[in-house]
Parts: sequence; structure tokens; C-alpha cells
Amino acid sequence: MPEYPLPQEGGRVADAGGCQRRQRTAIPIDPPSSGRGKTNTVTGILLLDKPAGISSNRALQQAKRLLGAAKAGHTGSLDPLATGLLPVCFGEATKIAGYLLGASKAYAAECRLGVSTDTCDSDGAVIAERPLPPLDDKTIQATLARFSGRITQVPPVYSALKQGGVPLYKRARRGEDVAAPPREVEVARFDLTAREGDRLCLDVECGSGTYVRSLVRDLGEALGCGAHLTALRRLWVEPFRQPRMFTLDELAVLRERAPAALQDCLLPLAAGLADWPVLALGAADADSVVHGRAIHVAAAAGQYRAESPGGQLLAIGTVDASGTFKVMRGFAGRA
Repeated sequence: MPEYPLPQEGGRVADAGGCQRRQRTAIPIDPPSSGRGKTNTVTGILLLDKPAGISSNRALQQAKRLLGAAKAGHTGSLDPLATGLLPVCFGEATKIAGYLLGASKAYAAECRLGVSTDTCDSDGAVIAERPLPPLDDKTIQATLARFSGRITQVPPVYSALKQGGVPLYKRARRGEDVAAPPREVEVARFDLTAREGDRLCLDVECGSGTYVRSLVRDLGEALGCGAHLTALRRLWVEPFRQPRMFTLDELAVLRERAPAALQDCLLPLAAGLADWPVLALGAADADSVVHGRAIHVAAAAGQYRAESPGGQLLAIGTVDASGTFKVMRGFAGRA
């Protein structure tokens, strides 16, 4: 990494309720791409610290332009209100983005009791206000426990889920009567970490498809007063449990001062497959996999990342019950 100091990440400051929230970060709205508008063959995974106030796709496009990448995709969107970890895959790494969508995630959330909104967060319009009943931490924690484990959840109507090919939020904005279908989700942890008046700070660990906005909405209803999400920060996504995140500001500074150092912000493609078992191949089998041919291996059925004798990632694939390994995705340049 470069030796000059990078700008500090946005700080965390106390709000009126005593919880910690993420400061919004000033970012370039339309940063020019490197190399006078030209793109390059950037490959790798950027652990982007998404700022509040923009969509995940907008953040992705800005990171893509700052790195001068030709191809990019993220592994699970964050609402505009949310900040934190947004893994962005560039080049060949986009081939594994879909396999990271189902990963477990952790969040620090803040909510306000007594006020419900149409979007279930502070970006929406207030639809109801109710007085808070007598509540203590024990009561709140016991109620939180009801939303842990395998639960049925109704997503917010203001969401990107599609109905008839149209996102629900577009139907809701048009004034249509929208009902999001319930679905099962996994919540490993939903804990109270701080409380001040009508404000709660919560830790959430959950599986793919879980809406923290819905968890907060349902918590408020269970407490008898309603609630909405006021802040959300994604802390980690499997397999990136202790991520070194980069802000758009940091990337912009690097582009101006030392463009070549931007490559040091990227993790290798294999980092996104850290929890996949390795299938170590001999030279002959490696050549077959490189050319997309199935091979017979002595391995249990499941998904694997296939590596060459030198440890290069060649492909990902599946081994069936007969011991046949078939390539799902191969990687150009041997990632």
C-alpha cells in the first residue's frame, strides 16, 4: 500500500438517542475513469465501504470508474440509507458474484420506537405514531428472541423484489395495492446492545434474503408501539469476516496520487472462495479442467475450487456421487 496517509473513514458520532451512527461521507459524484476514459482488465474483489445516501449500484459504478474497470458486479445490495461492506467483483471475479449472494451477513442497526413509516426506515413517510408502553431491557431482549432462528418474514413493499417482472417499490410508488409474499429467513442473532429513550441499538446476524427493516418493523409491532430503522451498517459478509474496507474517498485520493496502488486495494478472486474446499489437481487433470473437460476425482460430492499443481485457481465446479468433477466456471488468466 502507498506510504502517504489516506483519508480517515467516516467517523461514528452519537445521535440524540445516544446510539452510534455513521457519518455521511462526501464523495465525487461522477469521478472520471482512469486512463482518459479507457478501461483496463481489472480483476479482483474490492471491499467497498458504501456511504449513506446513494444506491448500491451508484456506489458500484463510481468504484468501477475510479478503478477504470471494464466489468463489475456487487454481491448483495444495501439500501441507500445503509453504509458498510459492499463486496464489488471486477473482471473475472464477477463470475463468482452469484455464489456470494447467499452468504451470511452481520449488521449494526439502530431504530426508533413509536413511529412507523411506509418504507420501514427513516427515508419513508410516517404512517403511524403510538406511545411507548412501559418497557425494560429484559422485555425488549425477550421480544427480540422471538425473531431469532428460522422465521417467516414479510419483506417491505418498498423493496427490489419483483412481482410480474416489476420491482415492488415501483408498484408501491405508483399507488398500487402491493403485498409482498412471506418467506422463510434465518436470523442467527438479534440482540440489544444499547438503549436511550425511544432509540435502540441492535446487532443482527442473518442469512441471505433477510430484511433488517422488516425485523425492526415486526419488533415494533410485537412491542405494541411500532418502529422504523434509522441507521444500518453492514459489518461483514462471509467469507470476509474482518474486512479492510475502502471508501470512495480513499479510492479517489489513490487515483489522483498513485493510480497503480489501486490494484493493492483488491483481493484476489480466490479470497471470495475461501470457504470452498480445494481440489488439488495433477498436471493432466489440470489441463482437462482448463479446457472444460470433466474428470474423475477421489473426493466427496459437493462444490470445489480446482487448483493447478502450482496452486493457481483454475475453475469452480461440482463433484457428483460418481466422483465426476464438472466445471461450472473457468477463469481466464488462471486467477
